[in-house]
Amino acid sequence: MILPDYQNARLSRLQLVGSVCGGAAVVFVGAYLFYNSVLISLLMSALGWFTPRYVRRWLIDWKRTRLKRQFKEALQSIASSLAAGRSVENAICTVPEDLKLVYPDARIEIIREFLFMGSCLRNGETPERCLRAFADRARIDDITQFADVLATAKRSGGDMVGIVRRTAQMIGDKMEVEQEIAVLIARKRFESKVMLAVPFVFMAFLSLTAPDYMAPLYSGMGYLLLTAALGVLYGCYLLIRKWMTIEV
Repeated sequence: MILPDYQNARLSRLQLVGSVCGGAAVVFVGAYLFYNSVLISLLMSALGWFTPRYVRRWLIDWKRTRLKRQFKEALQSIASSLAAGRSVENAICTVPEDLKLVYPDARIEIIREFLFMGSCLRNGETPERCLRAFADRARIDDITQFADVLATAKRSGGDMVGIVRRTAQMIGDKMEVEQEIAVLIARKRFESKVMLAVPFVFMAFLSLTAPDYMAPLYSGMGYLLLTAALGVLYGCYLLIRKWMTIEV
């Protein structure tokens, strides 16, 4: 079974060309609104060549976020199975059947992962090694934490089922808090995007309604001021992105 790669995102040729052309078009329009120069806009549109890098990064973040949401459902299945008296091995093996009620598509990542774990368990592999291999590929803190707790409980003995059940519940609660925070900041993230777009709209409005007023900006010193303004906008974008990243 070929398992997903959560650290890379491969773009098709069509996606690659589309992202480059789309990025170049966006840069061209934004540069033209600021500089009112086709030549400068064409030169700056070459930055669209770097768009696939950001598209890949977005796809990786999207895949990891979706995997975390799916893993929360898997944890709930494991916790329910353990509460019903099943062993850790049986709890892991029953996850795919439980998740198919939520995700009918059997090709979804988390179902494929637990189907592979079930196959490994039936071939004599230990559950902690299966989860550790999954955590090493996913590189998601919650999955790594669950794998560490399972391995520690296995080594130390004691009420392993109870420890795993409580850990699954704690990680599930943490994920719920993260989702609530994401919902709360979604509106602020949209507002920040609108605020970043306002200067471009304002420049377009003034260029159309008062071209004589804007004429001094389209000279040597004016271009320097416009470039500085673009730099400030980019700095604001980086700050907003940093502030909107909240970890629990």
